[in-house]
Amino acid sequence: MLGTRADDARHFSISSFDPQRASAEEWTQALAYWRLRNEEDLPGETVPDDAHTVQNVRQHSPLYLVHRVFVRDTQGVLAGSINMSVRRGGTADYAAHAPFVNAWGGVRKSHRRQGVGSLLMRELLTLMDAEGRTTATFNAHLPEGHAFLSAIGAAEKHRTMENRMTFASLDNEALARWRAEALAPGHGLRLEIHAGRVPFERLATLMAPLSELLEDAPTTGLARAPMRFELEGFRAWYAEMDRRGGEHFMVLLLDGDEVAAVCDASWNRLYPDRMFQRLTAVARRWRGKGLAKGVKAVMLQLVRERHPEVAMAVTQNAEVNAPMLAINRRLGFAPHRHDGAYQIGTESLRAFLSSRPPALTEARA
Repeated sequence: MLGTRADDARHFSISSFDPQRASAEEWTQALAYWRLRNEEDLPGETVPDDAHTVQNVRQHSPLYLVHRVFVRDTQGVLAGSINMSVRRGGTADYAAHAPFVNAWGGVRKSHRRQGVGSLLMRELLTLMDAEGRTTATFNAHLPEGHAFLSAIGAAEKHRTMENRMTFASLDNEALARWRAEALAPGHGLRLEIHAGRVPFERLATLMAPLSELLEDAPTTGLARAPMRFELEGFRAWYAEMDRRGGEHFMVLLLDGDEVAAVCDASWNRLYPDRMFQRLTAVARRWRGKGLAKGVKAVMLQLVRERHPEVAMAVTQNAEVNAPMLAINRRLGFAPHRHDGAYQIGTESLRAFLSSRPPALTEARA
């Protein structure tokens, strides 16, 4: 076990957590555990209240299925957890997604170096073997997360940055100039703006061109299925926003019917002071003409007018995406945290676990 000595091994029990069937006591324990883990890994960050967490975890995803596993100590205290997300069978592009599982979770600080992490990796390997999946992907931003993933044999394949910007720091004159340059008559482009929701009829026509732009985003060495926007995913997301309050914004620059540039963002009532920047992309033949700056300028002004309470913009960027990082720096974005994406195959995971004595476990609940 990672960091475990023979004389400190403990008995643990392993159980699946089914959000639809969990008892009130199981939910109470899970919610307390998640609050603690959020505070340990993301101290000071705003988190939704328990009611919203329950609704979010119970919400059906049409494209992905999440397997959730908890580890408890002899006192019944939740010591660690792992969530394993896989593509639902029968969905579009299932064969391309079938080899992959996305995993996240962790171990509470009071129970680290006792073999809990190795137990969770055994659960992951069991799922991968049972379903024929060959590659697991994790993300880590804390030093101990990087250290654990390196120790089990996972390889870092991609790095991203969460960048944040305060609206008070925006240069309004620069934004106006960027917008004017992008909309210059010489480009011959048409501006299309959606605030609140994009009609599904319009979304349906945008899935292919936006997917092409998304697929062109840098992901370094990650093994992955094709990146696609899918209408079923938007339906589920919009239903969630209808429930808890939120808006989706999209700014397009169009060359006839073709998408030359796009910027989309969201606002979530649970975090009313924040705008979450999503995709900003420019078609290859339109790059170098200031379109990315233009659609970002339009988006920022749109959100500011519609939600004057927003004080911060949050975005995620690949560390290798130098052009977008340069634009964001000019807007005032600054790094908040760095994330590493790691991947490991079944054979490497099996080799790691074969070198660790099995933890003392009780029967699986």
